[in-house]
Amino acid sequence: MARPFISSSAAAAEAHSKSRFEAYSRLQAAAVAFGEKFPIPEIVAIGGQSDGKSTLLEALLGFRFNVREVEMGTRRPLTLQMVHDPTALEPRCRFQEDSEEYGSPMVLGTDIAALIKQRTESHLEKIQAAVSSKPIVMRAEYAHCPNFTIIDTPGFKMEATRGEPKNTPDEIRSMVKTFATPPHRLILFLQQSSVEWCSSLWLNTLREIDPTFSRTIIVISKFDNRLKEFKMRWEVDTFLGARGRFGDNTRPFFVALPNDCGTSNEDFRRQICELENRVLRQLQDDVKGGFDEEKYGSYIGFSRLKEYLESELHNRYKAAAPATLALLQQRCGEIGVDLTRLDMKLTAMSDVSRLKRLAVFHVGSICNHMLALLDGTNDPDPGQFGITTEDEQVQSGIHSWPGIDIPIKPTNSDLKLYGGAAFDRVVDEFFQAAYSKEHPQLPKDKVANILLAHAKRGGSSAIAREAAQSKDNVGNILLAHAGRGGSEAAAAIAREAAQSWLSPLLDTACDRLAFVLQNLFELALVRKQNRDSKYPDIAEDMGGYIRFQAAIRCSYCKFVNELSRQCKNKVQGHLDTVTSPCLSGAGTLADSFDLSDSEKRQDQQSTSLKDQDLSSHVHGGKHKDIVITNAHGRMEKRARIAYEISGPLYSTICKMCGDSFFAIMRKVLIENNVHSAFESGFITPWRRGLFMAIFLDLFAVSDEKFMDMFDVPSGVDAVRNERHSLLERQKILVSCLKEFTDPY
Repeated sequence: MARPFISSSAAAAEAHSKSRFEAYSRLQAAAVAFGEKFPIPEIVAIGGQSDGKSTLLEALLGFRFNVREVEMGTRRPLTLQMVHDPTALEPRCRFQEDSEEYGSPMVLGTDIAALIKQRTESHLEKIQAAVSSKPIVMRAEYAHCPNFTIIDTPGFKMEATRGEPKNTPDEIRSMVKTFATPPHRLILFLQQSSVEWCSSLWLNTLREIDPTFSRTIIVISKFDNRLKEFKMRWEVDTFLGARGRFGDNTRPFFVALPNDCGTSNEDFRRQICELENRVLRQLQDDVKGGFDEEKYGSYIGFSRLKEYLESELHNRYKAAAPATLALLQQRCGEIGVDLTRLDMKLTAMSDVSRLKRLAVFHVGSICNHMLALLDGTNDPDPGQFGITTEDEQVQSGIHSWPGIDIPIKPTNSDLKLYGGAAFDRVVDEFFQAAYSKEHPQLPKDKVANILLAHAKRGGSSAIAREAAQSKDNVGNILLAHAGRGGSEAAAAIAREAAQSWLSPLLDTACDRLAFVLQNLFELALVRKQNRDSKYPDIAEDMGGYIRFQAAIRCSYCKFVNELSRQCKNKVQGHLDTVTSPCLSGAGTLADSFDLSDSEKRQDQQSTSLKDQDLSSHVHGGKHKDIVITNAHGRMEKRARIAYEISGPLYSTICKMCGDSFFAIMRKVLIENNVHSAFESGFITPWRRGLFMAIFLDLFAVSDEKFMDMFDVPSGVDAVRNERHSLLERQKILVSCLKEFTDPY
């Protein structure tokens, strides 16, 4: 058969159209492989399961490959790049690999279906999911397919099938909306003819994507199944007009396709034509009055739909070419800049002087961000990166204050804070913890050790003489002597209580404050990243140097730990000073209190005990004789008194200890010493020595040791791989740019 005559102008137009489509196809390959964003005119096919999307795709391709049997559309999108090639008498299908390259051609439909199934299942197994938005890209070259790209999406469904997560239908719906939302994509919406418009399950979803249907092509599939219901012309015209649901500018196409899967490709195309002719004859002959062919004739049949899609995409390709060309030029320029940057980075990775300059700048930037965090800032967002007191306790591993059973809640404990605000909150928490008790109770044996020593100091012989004269007055004698020396005993007991209780609280406060400062490093990195993202042209990426980043972190941790150790020594020194016998004895620190009243109370308590049974105060209530050898070698008997601390005496001394000595020791320590000690122990040296401490650790070394932090072969390989990827991307974009430069 002779080929029909084609004018030179028509041939040139067809050649330009094919060239333009080829350029768009390569652009799409780059978009899928490299994540590029181009407004490429495409078709996205959407609809419910079993609405006929797979059969329609095969009809557009012109051959069958049993895509329905692998349920491709239900789990992963398929991007079909159709290329009309008159020389391809058999379809040649190639699948895109993990780059812009395509694999070897495949001809057999069974092989194509098997590969789609294998890729779908392996990918879903890898990501442990029921569906995935990552498309499979197939390029089909065939003499019977048009020049355009169509994306088949997973079909909508009401509920998950057995073995699928319950949220699978929602995931599919969200995925389809993502694919169909971009304005450069046409939406091919399929719905079975047996579904009434008022009962359409997915029409509302379509309205959410394209409210005005300006980008939507509605296809009523399996139209032949509905024909037998039409008897009168008005019935047909009403159905074809879709009852005016889409306005005058949007009219559905009505398509019927064969179901026989066992035919050859040639028979499949022949059956499509025969079924289309049969549908038209039924409308014309079997319906009384026929139908409005002038109004609806161009919307009935697969061939009409195919012609419309080709024409619409051709017009969109032509209209989008200028914008695509401009975007290509922009992207090629940006990639050129990125390549220059990577070349400079590769050179810099072996330049010691330049690395030192960059490293100093990087460290200085981190330190400046930490200073800003300590002074007060809202970057990064405190709501996301700040922590409450409870979170701080959990993250620091310090869940409570030693010796305190009740929870301590400082001011603003429920707010998410960091930096200086969190530091001040910990100080406030320490103050509340230190004042959470009037005074701590010491065990009676500790009180006895101190009290008895003071009671007998300089008066043990007097106690013995008085006891020898009055056996039944031992307890009162002890109380009297203890009362006279009670101030000194109470001061000593207060010193013991202050040391044993306040010392752990001071250590805990230092540990908590150190945690707040340690946390500034991570926040500074986030803040730096936020700022660098705003000014990428001047920001230098040092993240690939893992050893260098680890060295900064270790140096900072060491610096803060040393501050904590020094601050602990400082505040413990204040505690030792405040509790020193020179300052806290009865004659110095206690001079600020009128102790006469307490001594009078002790004398009154001693008198009140005279008439009581002293068996609880005197061990056995008797003298015990012991034999000793005097200085002249003679044996003598002397009385030894055995006695114990009474309940009233213990309470009296403890009350004197707490109300007087311990209270003033705590007040002097906390209000006059500790707050300034925390400031001078942490904040002041932190501000003054932060950069210098890290600088000396990292830079006061030999060049050889310094370069050890930057000897990262994997980092060099990463830069080289990135550069190679950019070169490949540049190559394909430049090729497309040349084709778009003169598309007509």
